[in-house]
Amino acid sequence: MKDSADVTCRLDAAAAACQRDGVRFTELRRHVLGLVLTAEGPVTAYGLLDRLRGTRWNAAPPTVYRTLDFLLQQGLIHRVERLNAFIGCDEGASHTHAAQFLICNTCGAVDEVDNPAVANAVGLAAAAKGFTPAHATIEIEGTCAACAGSVAH
Repeated sequence: MKDSADVTCRLDAAAAACQRDGVRFTELRRHVLGLVLTAEGPVTAYGLLDRLRGTRWNAAPPTVYRTLDFLLQQGLIHRVERLNAFIGCDEGASHTHAAQFLICNTCGAVDEVDNPAVANAVGLAAAAKGFTPAHATIEIEGTCAACAGSVAH
């Protein structure tokens, strides 16, 4: 389980960022972000819906999707396209980077990487082709250090 003090701190930072940006951070949005942050790994929209129904029996898919869209727009979460799932942004409310993910094919772990050189290289390659990217998510599949270590033994 993730550290509840850290999750509370991240939720409070998200609330402050939303207030600063003039957008509403409703109780539902806080709750869903909390569910994403406390998940043991990437979580799907329907996984969130199942967990949300534990406290909001009438929660419906559109409610979850609208909330996820808001959290994505605010940079509080990322969508891992390959898994069609969501994870909290390591930078939280100060999210300003292009997303880069390492996805373990063995255990399913996803680790966010914040390497400006990677984002810059993608931008330069796109510019060389006369292309202006609006958004870039880089997902690299392979084996995490923990799984690689367990195979080596």
